[in-house]
Amino acid sequence: MTARLEALAHEIVRLQGELDREIEKRRTTLGWRLKSGLVEFEEGLVAEHRRLRRGVGSFIGRSSFATVATAPVIYSLIIPLALIDVWASLYQAICFRAYRITRVPRSRYVVLDRGRLAYLNGIEAVNCVFCEYANGVVAYVREIASRTEQYWCPIKHALRVSDPHERYARFIEYGDAEGYRARLEAFREALREPVPKP
Repeated sequence: MTARLEALAHEIVRLQGELDREIEKRRTTLGWRLKSGLVEFEEGLVAEHRRLRRGVGSFIGRSSFATVATAPVIYSLIIPLALIDVWASLYQAICFRAYRITRVPRSRYVVLDRGRLAYLNGIEAVNCVFCEYANGVVAYVREIASRTEQYWCPIKHALRVSDPHERYARFIEYGDAEGYRARLEAFREALREPVPKP
């Protein structure tokens, strides 16, 4: 990686830290914090959230016909998502173990916490759970795929790629045959689990 690319990568990491600090300030303003991995609201805030909840009847009454008619199509996506979730988990359990690649912790990607918000009615809560599951599975599978790509083919594309995964910036430049041969094992080694001591 060139010095300029390295500097840009460090700047991205610095900005992510700054963004995380601003998000934490916003949480404080909204009256909640994380304590031992659980959300804790300020006194009385949950009651205020319940007061703002819209009833299911009102929610459906305000929904367009297209929204109601397409809901079964949207929710049908749960079947292929669940299949890919299970298959990706099985894939990494077998293949990552065989190549000693550190496995992706599913719980870091598939996070189901929004459905418990008191200001959401039953339908909104189910919608939130569906969306967070769908996006969590996609992120989980993307991370598994990115580790697979780093192991087998850590080469950038010749054409521009929209929203590449976070490993992509460190990949070998397209057409750099010497770099590929010289650095492939280092890319693989960076993914490996430590060998357990006897």
